[in-house]
Amino acid sequence: MKAVDRILQTIKTNGAVTAKQLADELKMTTMGARQHLQGLEDDGILEFHDIKAKIGRPTRHWSLTAKGHAQFTDRHGDLTIQMLDAVEHVFGQDGLQKVVAERESQTFQQYRQELRQYETLLDKLNKLVQLREQDGYMAELLKTDQGYQLIENHCPICRAATRCPKLCQSELNIFQKLLGNSFQVSRSEHIIQGQRRCTYDIKPTS
Repeated sequence: MKAVDRILQTIKTNGAVTAKQLADELKMTTMGARQHLQGLEDDGILEFHDIKAKIGRPTRHWSLTAKGHAQFTDRHGDLTIQMLDAVEHVFGQDGLQKVVAERESQTFQQYRQELRQYETLLDKLNKLVQLREQDGYMAELLKTDQGYQLIENHCPICRAATRCPKLCQSELNIFQKLLGNSFQVSRSEHIIQGQRRCTYDIKPTS
């Protein structure tokens, strides 16, 4: 993977970073990291904001612009939007809802089959993260005080979900059905609402 691609991947996953943090993460010089960051800013892919330090100069933090986030979007987004528009035009809102429900059912059945062999919540979640990673969601799992947090740093269906928000509710429904009534799944961050990632908090119901 090229250095520029690694930089974008790191910022997409970790959020805003400094040149030094990036250099340490990618094992390059700080000067080299700054040069790459500056070039990406010139291309409109990155932007920066300075945070005042207690001592010394402000610290510069780099993050993705809308154009930067677009580097990760689904290449088939236009076709998907066209298909959704066509379904709604021919079959109406009810038809579109049926398409979303069918996708939800198929995805749920696929994931349930993959998770069937696992007994513990952690094993199930680790497998779920693997499945979501394969589907392009740049997923990871964190342990929290209340339970776990499933993080998706990218949404490959973002444009479709913006056009049809029921797709986002469908994702939440799938996770809840997979884990059952013993656990509560709630979304605390949402990409299509302007946040940089989607996060799902998972905790016991009792």
